[in-house]
Amino acid sequence: MTILQSFASGKWVSSSSGLKPLKSAVTGEIVAQIGSGDLDFSAMADHARQVSGPALRALTFHKRAAKLKALAQYLNERRDPLYELSYETGATKADSMIDIDGGIGTLFVYASKGRRELPDDVLLVDGAVEQLSKSGAFLGQHVATSLQGVAVHINAFNFPVWGMLEKLAPTLLAGMPAIVKPASATAWLAEAAFRMIVESGCLPEGAVQFVAGGTGDLLDRLGGQDVVSFTGSASTAAMLRANRNLIENSVRFIAEQDSLNATVLGPDTAPETPEFGAFIREVHREMTAKAGQKCTAIRRIIVPEDRRDAVIDAVSDRLAKTAIGDPRDENVRMGALASLAQREDVLAKAAEIGTEARLVYGDQATLFPRGADKEQGAFVSPMLFSLDDPDAAEKAHTVEAFGPVATVMGYRDLSHAFRLANRGKGSLVASV
Repeated sequence: MTILQSFASGKWVSSSSGLKPLKSAVTGEIVAQIGSGDLDFSAMADHARQVSGPALRALTFHKRAAKLKALAQYLNERRDPLYELSYETGATKADSMIDIDGGIGTLFVYASKGRRELPDDVLLVDGAVEQLSKSGAFLGQHVATSLQGVAVHINAFNFPVWGMLEKLAPTLLAGMPAIVKPASATAWLAEAAFRMIVESGCLPEGAVQFVAGGTGDLLDRLGGQDVVSFTGSASTAAMLRANRNLIENSVRFIAEQDSLNATVLGPDTAPETPEFGAFIREVHREMTAKAGQKCTAIRRIIVPEDRRDAVIDAVSDRLAKTAIGDPRDENVRMGALASLAQREDVLAKAAEIGTEARLVYGDQATLFPRGADKEQGAFVSPMLFSLDDPDAAEKAHTVEAFGPVATVMGYRDLSHAFRLANRGKGSLVASV
């Protein structure tokens, strides 16, 4: 049985305690084991600050960009084995393209931006020289330099490759080393991609480190030059943000968390128009791609009240034609959620939404996934809710079921539509 390893201070480290199984989202079979750490986080942080940090900062933006490009090319040529591992996360081939190819593509983009938009220097001048005294003897200039600490990336389970690479690219381009902590549920895929990064030899020693398991006292080892970048639930973000050491040392904390994204159908879009068809296709795609496990997935469908039934019928018709099951089956269009725990969470959150909205499509009892056992695999039926009184409702605007779940609600006029959209409290995205 494969035991996932951490990469600390330039060496692969095996965990010997607290091992727990990681199961396939499709079959329920054990894919790997992950431990509780057994890591010296103080040494890891020091290694990043004292070894790799100076090496990265010595490189110009153009040289860092060149390393990102070389790494992207290396991964691109060796990505096929990652697809096989990705199936076990419940992802179809199309889903895996978003994760794997999307992540590699992000490296290419940042490499290009570093070469085209940044100077061949280690400093970034911000604006012109400012005269601060009447005589001109006192001048000021803003200059951006690399932080001299380490970036800690605590990543989500839904995109184990892309989520890792999209954070590493700007971090390394900025001249900062990183410690990556993937979500355990899909950590075997993240570890496989990380091994390729190390094997590539494209980055300075210690530029990236990897934690398979918990973060232990890592957050207690950080200081004012360090950064924490978290992706996950709002509750976990709040817990981490409250860490006493992070507060006392003003450690930068970035969180991408729950998002009740909305899409708005315009008042002049009738069911027979091309725009209506495009709207329905987009809603369906966002509900089913990655089984709805996308931070930018549509959760609230805001439409003219007199077209609510037409939208429900059209979306339901497309969902009914969506093949759900083993992602290796080329005819399957929606795979499983990332884990059985995630399935239980989605069903619980959907039940909360259902206390205020009517379920108009979806029935877990009648779900029979193609080529898979719905009890062993983390399969869930797409669920579409309809909300009769979106102004009085709370759950649809505050509870995110992180899966193939969305709620249709009607608006009276555009002003009302925008008020409903804003009930999401600063969602990641919205579309019109």
